[in-house]
Amino acid sequence: MPHARRPQPGPVRLAHWANVPLLAILALSGLQILVAYPMMGPQGAPYGVYHFQGTPPPEWARLGGWLAGGRHWHFAFGWFFVLNGLCYGAWLVGSGEWRRRLFLPRRDARDALHTAAYYLRLRKEAPRQEPYNGLQRFAYTGVLVLAIVEVLSGLVLYKPVQLRALTSLFGGYDPARLVHLGVLALLALFTVGHVVMVALHPRTLGEMVTGGRRHE
Repeated sequence: MPHARRPQPGPVRLAHWANVPLLAILALSGLQILVAYPMMGPQGAPYGVYHFQGTPPPEWARLGGWLAGGRHWHFAFGWFFVLNGLCYGAWLVGSGEWRRRLFLPRRDARDALHTAAYYLRLRKEAPRQEPYNGLQRFAYTGVLVLAIVEVLSGLVLYKPVQLRALTSLFGGYDPARLVHLGVLALLALFTVGHVVMVALHPRTLGEMVTGGRRHE
């Protein structure tokens, strides 16, 4: 008989809930760092695509109190975020779960479009779950890619000279800052959408807490 398993195994739940405080601390401390120079682009030549030039984030959205405090929080918990991601990635590969959980275009593209049409009320058939539909796989795979880009751009900001090859890949220090902040905004947008979807499907919250009922 096949081995019975829960919809959300322990490693998934552990990585998921660890990311909640880690991402919150990184976002708040990152905005505290931004206060030191709330501009995008080289000094004297700000990027026009950033519409909040010179406007620091509000105090309630910051952690650390000042530049050094924000940096201490950011870099300390940034390494825990990287470690959590590496452990989760190793589990995905080692367990073979990447086949079930990551977006594979040939398998998932059509289902993702059908699921999107369902949520837009253009299709009556409800999306399937096993444990994820194509749209969920696309979103979760996309957020993993965003997390990797966020870490790499953060390394550029941390060691731009020592990692000059990586810095060049982002187009320089200043473009890397814009990418880092932009990806943070996309991660925040994903979080809002994620919470909305959980509110629409509350069963998924219980599964992420208990693992869900075992099935073949």
